[in-house]
Amino acid sequence: MTDILWNFASFVIALGVLVAVHEFGHFWVARKCGVYVEKFSIGFGKSIWSKTGSDGTEYSVAMIPLGGYVKMLDSRVDEVSEADHKYAFDKKPLWKRTAIVGAGPAFNFIFAVFAYWLVFLIGVPAVKPVIGEVTPHSIAAQAGFEPGMQIKSVDGKQTLDWESVNLGLVSHIGDNQMTVTVSSSDQIGTDKKLTFDLSGWNFNPETESAMGTLGFRPYSPSIRTTLANVSSDGAGAAAGILAGDKIIAIDGQAIQQWQQVVNAIQANPNTPVDVTVDRNGDDMTLSLMPNSRTLKDGTTIGFAGIAPEMEAWPEDYRFDLQYGPVESVGRAFVKTGQIIELTVSMLKKLITGDVGLNNLSGPISIAKGAGATADYGLVYFLGFLALISVNLGIINLVPLPMLDGGHLLFFAIEAVIRRPVPEKIQEMGYRVGGAIIFSLMLIAIFNDFTRL
Repeated sequence: MTDILWNFASFVIALGVLVAVHEFGHFWVARKCGVYVEKFSIGFGKSIWSKTGSDGTEYSVAMIPLGGYVKMLDSRVDEVSEADHKYAFDKKPLWKRTAIVGAGPAFNFIFAVFAYWLVFLIGVPAVKPVIGEVTPHSIAAQAGFEPGMQIKSVDGKQTLDWESVNLGLVSHIGDNQMTVTVSSSDQIGTDKKLTFDLSGWNFNPETESAMGTLGFRPYSPSIRTTLANVSSDGAGAAAGILAGDKIIAIDGQAIQQWQQVVNAIQANPNTPVDVTVDRNGDDMTLSLMPNSRTLKDGTTIGFAGIAPEMEAWPEDYRFDLQYGPVESVGRAFVKTGQIIELTVSMLKKLITGDVGLNNLSGPISIAKGAGATADYGLVYFLGFLALISVNLGIINLVPLPMLDGGHLLFFAIEAVIRRPVPEKIQEMGYRVGGAIIFSLMLIAIFNDFTRL
């Protein structure tokens, strides 16, 4: 219950910030273009707070935090006196109306740049994208991947960390091939380009990782069978297991790797197993009764509340992705551009069918993402806000009536035919666009529930 409330609160904060940014774009440019703004609202429905400013605009926060709007004076909607025509949106020149509508998405992109600037200024821990394991006969193995290689770029785009690598890989869903530049496995030789044959790549972003389906895993330090931590209220502590114990056998089977411990415990929920440990040079056998936990798919597994020691990371593998105030600006623009390119690419593939509708995510998935990133800290939450802000900006530019892109489409037609698109045609467009948007929202919400 606590997780649900935390996710919801993080979602409301994230959406509130992004909607405020988007609507402020419309509001600010409208004011600069001489349009009278009657109301600026964050949220829909009944107002829970409102105030009328000295400019005559009512500023409001409403009960339903799923959007917002800017209500401008418009003679198509309300009766406007002849004297006030100069303040009405629909009476403004085409270029001003276009600027006002386009300002919402534009401010979302500007906010993303600002958020990434803060991320790079604060700094975020990162790990060099060095390959740890390669699955034999996999797509990665056939391309020439080897453990120890460092991924330098994906299709020419620099990859300093694993996040950059993952974005590069995901952008190739539905493609036939991909070029990856890597260093030699000994980090001494020259870089080389490897071509991935993606014609047989099957990848579901919701349930699988891009790297795993391609057949490689990131390098990580070896996990020891010596315990670093034993939860005081777990099954391990109840059995008498202590931090510092080295597990050498379970039910008489010698233990060489930590995964053997995990497999043995998970396979025996509520079933006693004999665990032999080396404690300060002395062997002793303890009876462990793993607790049980039921997974989302209904499978019941055992767990014991114990955690292993890990070997230290090589000093040059971990670093802080951090830059000065000036360099962070350039990095922020590059990062925002990459996210825009990825989002547009995914949108195109969704339309062409290369990416299925089952990959659409709705408010529940966004709420979970907001809560998870907020858990990690401010810098991760800022990165999440930047990502969603870019998505919000691009989605609003889709040329469907009801969205900013639909209005811009009508303005483009108006520029060609030299007169506004007839009201009846616009109204029909709004109905069709609304039906499409509503259908996509239903699919996204349905997908969210299937992932719970």
